[in-house]
Amino acid sequence: MSFISSISPEDLQKLDCISFPGEIHVIDSLGPEFNKAVSYLRSQAVIGFDTETRPSFSASQPRYGVALLQLSGPSKAFLFRIKKTGMHRRLCSLLSDKRIIKVGAAVYDDICGLQKYSMFTPNSFVDLQKIVWEYGIRDKSVKKMSAIILGYRISKTQQLSNWEADKLSEQQVLYAATDAWVCREMYFKLMKSEKNPLEIQTEQKSND
Repeated sequence: MSFISSISPEDLQKLDCISFPGEIHVIDSLGPEFNKAVSYLRSQAVIGFDTETRPSFSASQPRYGVALLQLSGPSKAFLFRIKKTGMHRRLCSLLSDKRIIKVGAAVYDDICGLQKYSMFTPNSFVDLQKIVWEYGIRDKSVKKMSAIILGYRISKTQQLSNWEADKLSEQQVLYAATDAWVCREMYFKLMKSEKNPLEIQTEQKSND
């Protein structure tokens, strides 16, 4: 199948909204739940990846570090509260594992943010923003990419909420899990689709 290159805000709003349908676990301490989370994620061939950072709304506010690391399989998503757990060596090992594909959007900035806690060598990361052009897609935001690739809209209303809050709200938890999971879903859809690079489309138009 081929994809449209871009979607208008009006058409995007017409789409049904989706969110992560599986189990969501918030991990805010080391221990059995943390170990179970890492074991599940290590059993996956492909996981969705994202991070969240508390936003700064003025120049006088400090620049906050990564507060949340989201990693998702098909049926379970784990939200690691990095400010509380740190980047444990088992998380670093997971993100360095060449056998496990980690799919996100604008992953370089996310990785740099995590490396401020603990250095690791990232391996097998896929940045959707860097590959969608191969499928004829110009839009780069997760919201627009998911609309084009999956045909559904995701909510971004919690994006600028406080990710360092003592307790995350249900809306924050669902938003964070969805952002990681939807990247994984988009990857699988793209892998089943035929490539139709933007460069070829441009050349064809100029030759017409």
